[in-house]
Amino acid sequence: MREPELQQSPAAIELLLDPKAEAEIRAEWDALAARGMSSLAAHTSASNRPHVTLVARVGLPKVDRRVLADIPSFPITLGAPLLFGNGERRVLARSIVPTGELLALRAAVRSAVGTGDDAPHTAPGEWMPHVALARRLRVADLAEALDLIGGDIHAHARSVRHWDPATAQITTLAELRPMRSSAR
Repeated sequence: MREPELQQSPAAIELLLDPKAEAEIRAEWDALAARGMSSLAAHTSASNRPHVTLVARVGLPKVDRRVLADIPSFPITLGAPLLFGNGERRVLARSIVPTGELLALRAAVRSAVGTGDDAPHTAPGEWMPHVALARRLRVADLAEALDLIGGDIHAHARSVRHWDPATAQITTLAELRPMRSSAR
């Protein structure tokens, strides 16, 4: 009799946001938790930060940091709520308005890691940029949850990290350089 294969968690390359935006997202996590709903506030690991997953897969190769060395910080808008999944419980997230800068960053990361068996939510043609608020929100709580989510959050991309759940290791791949303000 064959041993069942153990399912491994995929490693991920993630985009982190500026501290003000992170605080606004954490406030939404806290508001959901205060009402007894599913929320990422309950996950207190140091790795749990608001982020945009750029790519995730088991066996994700290391990324040469030089690929990301000259990428400037860029604005990001967290917009309307999204619901992923099916059944009684769903993932509640904030949509990310795609921009040329975000798409270029994702393309650079995908080029650096090559092809592979990506997690469905980051596979080519399937990726929907988002920041998760709750992973197991009951559909029955959706209307109340939506009342707790504010308007658009205007953020800036700040850094890119590699998260390996197998080793619980977080590696910063790039601190995005501040944009130069133009003289007027």
